[in-house]
Amino acid sequence: MKINTKYAHGMAALALLAGLNACKPKNVGSVVSGDAAAKVYVAPGKYDEYYNFVSGGFSGQLSVYGLPSGRLLRVIPVFSVDPEKGWGYSEETKPMLNTSHGVVPWDDLHHVSMSQTNGEIDGRWVFVNGNNTPRVARIDLKTFRTAEILELPNSGGNHSSPFITENSEYIVAGTRFSVPPDDKNGDVPINTYKENFKGTISFISVDKEDGNMDVAFQIQGPGVNFDLSHAGKGKSAGWFFFSTYNTEQANTLLEVNASKRDKDFIMAVNWKMAEQLIKEGKGRKQAVKYASNRFDEKTHTATSTIKNQVTVLDMRDYPGLVYMIPCPKSPHGCDVDPTGEYIVGSGKLAALIPVFSFDKIQKAIASKSFDGEYEGIPVIKYEAALYGEVKKPGLGPLHTEFDDKGNAYTSMFVSSEVVKWNVKDLKVLDRVPTYYSVGHLMIPGGDSKKPTGKYLVAYNKITKDRYLPTGPELSQSAQLYDISGDKMQLILDYPTIGEPHYAQAVSADVIKNNSTKFFKIEENNHPYVTKGEGNAKVVREGNKVHVYMTLVRSHLTPDNIEGVRVGDEVYFHTTNLEQDWDVPHGFAIKGALNAELLVMPGETTTLKWIPLKAGMYPMYCTDFCSALHQEMSGYVRVSPAGSNVPISFSTGTNMAKSDTKTPNSANGSKK
Repeated sequence: MKINTKYAHGMAALALLAGLNACKPKNVGSVVSGDAAAKVYVAPGKYDEYYNFVSGGFSGQLSVYGLPSGRLLRVIPVFSVDPEKGWGYSEETKPMLNTSHGVVPWDDLHHVSMSQTNGEIDGRWVFVNGNNTPRVARIDLKTFRTAEILELPNSGGNHSSPFITENSEYIVAGTRFSVPPDDKNGDVPINTYKENFKGTISFISVDKEDGNMDVAFQIQGPGVNFDLSHAGKGKSAGWFFFSTYNTEQANTLLEVNASKRDKDFIMAVNWKMAEQLIKEGKGRKQAVKYASNRFDEKTHTATSTIKNQVTVLDMRDYPGLVYMIPCPKSPHGCDVDPTGEYIVGSGKLAALIPVFSFDKIQKAIASKSFDGEYEGIPVIKYEAALYGEVKKPGLGPLHTEFDDKGNAYTSMFVSSEVVKWNVKDLKVLDRVPTYYSVGHLMIPGGDSKKPTGKYLVAYNKITKDRYLPTGPELSQSAQLYDISGDKMQLILDYPTIGEPHYAQAVSADVIKNNSTKFFKIEENNHPYVTKGEGNAKVVREGNKVHVYMTLVRSHLTPDNIEGVRVGDEVYFHTTNLEQDWDVPHGFAIKGALNAELLVMPGETTTLKWIPLKAGMYPMYCTDFCSALHQEMSGYVRVSPAGSNVPISFSTGTNMAKSDTKTPNSANGSKK
């Protein structure tokens, strides 16, 4: 394997990329035909064909769009606090953002992976990654809410994540940044990278019934950077394939120093062998700390548990566990076709696309057709593993998706285009421009055993002239293509939240009929639930005041509260008594330092409030619920610390003394 000793080659390539990146694609005026509007039109009251789950990048959220309309259906908070829904602000959801470093209220969400059964998307869960403080989250598609967040030890930058096996046995995550293991002294000189830094892959088990996750085991190897990955399927089902870069093990100026070699590697991992080794008691027990956070829909409450141990396999200790396959330098995508036979590597600085054969890889392993070792790991000869190369596909290949007709689609970041090619004969069939600098692609089911061949979405990094200007910060972009014919056709261009990276979509019929409409009040096991207005109360426990409150169209119970003192910790445990679909209520009070609550029908949610000065504090419903929504309000009287004003509460009976009329509502109580 050649290694360039001078930086000239790498710098020239980077200069070329920078220059080309500023160019617009050709044939701009002819890419949208007259029938585009009809193809994406979804009439009022009609449903979209697909749910499209899109990463929110630096927003830390997951967005849900309908396809083909491009309508934003929902934003699901995952790794970021969200004042609209009270995520990370309510007492019940605060534990979800806990880590071994304390509460981390933001992260960088890049990739999306939907649960599978027999290699097909089953619509149960969506898994997403948090890059900054390495975490993986699971979203329950019955509620479209984050059900679990699991921190990953021995990791730094959880970019190569989360990728799923064909029966959802494991979610797999590779570290982007190699770091010293958590049980080693990390206070070492940075330039001791080659001696002290390790690259770790985490295998996260997924319970077949409830989806609960845990770190089953980790595989540790040399200090490379993992980028993207995909599990094998069909004949390659027991394997995982990762793109790796910085095999130079550089620790500074990576744009040059991590791009010296002509090739980096695709790492092939025999996860079935690793699983068997763990069953046999192999591997070392390593002391670590990582948070496991779960939300219980019965109690409507999250819990956070710090775990202290993980089992680690050193890939050099177990021959046959891991192999390296040379791939053109700095590969990004590593994609497996629906049959499981072809593995596509995408070298960002390459002018071709290598396609590897799983059968040839197995033959090369059996015949020991190796080209030496890398850090004690056998390197399979490039030609021995190679099925063939797609010649001159475009500039800057990143990511490949597949359709149901034996074709592949690869994004070209530098030349701003999508290229369609045939997997068997490796010939380019079509190319269309994107606007601009496309990153990931998405075809519904495009990385599964059963892809569709109707739509493709390109997620672009730059939108400089696509939408109305909004100052220096512009929206990111998604573009929808019709791929049902021989030629790709751009039919829709729409903005997205955050910075979209990877996405996945599935037919709406797989999910919509299982969607939760409301929570049954009789099944609410929250410790502070109030299941009827007659049970509403206010209880003082030292300097803590618990308000057991109900919400219903269109009043709070209680709506008059007195006896709260400056400095009290006041907990509003609000229960939405509605048992009708899509009738949420909200709750807010003047002076609260955290967000409002958004409380779904049948749910209990808690807002913590500490009044800092005496006075009168209005409280009200923040989510429109009825014609008398404005009237759904009340007051809390706050007296000075040390005051002897007793706790009292009511709804409808604490009328002004000058008012002699019979109140319209007498459903409250007074203490």
